[in-house]
Amino acid sequence: AAVPAGGLALLLGVLLWAPWRALHGAPLTELSGDQDFQLFLQRNLEFTRKIRGDVAALQRVVCDTLQLCKEDELLLVRQHLDIAQAPLEQCHKRTFQAETCFNQIRAGLHIYQGSLATIQALLPGHAGLVETLQLDMANLSSNIQQQMEDLDLATVTYPTENQDPLPTFSSHFHQQVGGFFILANFQRFLETAYRALRHLASL
Repeated sequence: AAVPAGGLALLLGVLLWAPWRALHGAPLTELSGDQDFQLFLQRNLEFTRKIRGDVAALQRVVCDTLQLCKEDELLLVRQHLDIAQAPLEQCHKRTFQAETCFNQIRAGLHIYQGSLATIQALLPGHAGLVETLQLDMANLSSNIQQQMEDLDLATVTYPTENQDPLPTFSSHFHQQVGGFFILANFQRFLETAYRALRHLASL
């Protein structure tokens, strides 16, 4: 039987991201029995995996065309760049709350969707891949918003057009390194989001 939305939200908040070993003996049949929620998780795990693959493809292009491949070689330049790194601490702390984790995922997708304009400017020959990636990110965010509404969780509405100012760079090289770190940060963000969804699906 389906779980009332409030009960599911409460279960997510209380049970998730306690030490994982302790979860094995917990009575989680209520969560695993919600077929709509499990379907949402499986579909969006696949979606997140696809987005990670597209980001990895852009990282390879940056490595091949701009010769920017190793993060440790660029850390000194990184200190001079104003690159946003979206937080996801609510997705892996012991104090996990589904509402704040999902909202952090959506906020991060919004940030990186805007930042990808920097990548589009750097790699005009790959504009199509960047646009596909941005569309997939918007769809993933929309999927999460819809699921949150189904669970009666509070959501934030973002404008269709990104209103945030783009990062500014003092030189073309700084722009290139900025693009490298935007992709590197986004890939780490996606890995954390993927782990959060995967762990929910395993409950």
